[in-house]
Amino acid sequence: MDDNTDYFETNKDSWNKRVAVHTASEMYDLESFKKGDSSLMKYEISALGDVKGKSILHLQCHFGQDTLSWSRLGAKCVGVDISNVAIECGKKLNEELKLDAKFIACNVLDASNYIEDQFDIVFTSYGVIGWLPDLKPWAKMIAERLKPGGVFYMVEFHPIVWMFDYLEKQPVMKYAYHRKEVIHEIYEGTYADESAKIKGEDYTWNHSFSEIINALVESGLTINYLNEYDESPYNVLPNLKETSPGYYTTKDKLYPLLFEIKATK
Repeated sequence: MDDNTDYFETNKDSWNKRVAVHTASEMYDLESFKKGDSSLMKYEISALGDVKGKSILHLQCHFGQDTLSWSRLGAKCVGVDISNVAIECGKKLNEELKLDAKFIACNVLDASNYIEDQFDIVFTSYGVIGWLPDLKPWAKMIAERLKPGGVFYMVEFHPIVWMFDYLEKQPVMKYAYHRKEVIHEIYEGTYADESAKIKGEDYTWNHSFSEIINALVESGLTINYLNEYDESPYNVLPNLKETSPGYYTTKDKLYPLLFEIKATK
């Protein structure tokens, strides 16, 4: 992991820049959230069901909307994110909303150095694993932080999505499915507000299903299911078609946009 320190620091800086834009964006709609709206989507709600009284570790939580949404449902939550600015925002939201979630700023791969507790549920969602160079330490950490019989659940953009370059608006297949090398992109704006006056660079990695599944299995988890979906609850790619309120597909449905995995320890 030491070899990737510079990549992580650059990504941390990028996410720190995004926080102010995201909290003010229509996409995250923070005002409606403060009034009681949930940021959770149908996939994770269906998969995890009634979380009242359960403990949840939320990995790569950004500024904590999902963490706090689970907290509103009665879960005891801890959110982790590499962005210290996002974590401070999460803490302020938690205080403002009078909830009892906790937030920790750290690289998700180092979470076990900061958290000793084990949890009923470890949760992560939507645009997370691409920021990690190697999923084995990620999966090992998940297994360490789960109670025996605990559940890991992730819902994430499909590996095929990351084979395309979307920066020129029209998706162009550019990155190999089994690519191991880091992907470096320079950007202006952000997915939540393309006109935002921020610039930066990202370092990301592609991960195949075999890599994801094998990392989780090797960590000792049992895979309950893997599901794939054509639709996305986020209109974050160019030229998506709205199929129902708040849900989008590619126009031709040539490739899926999401997958979900549920596993138990």
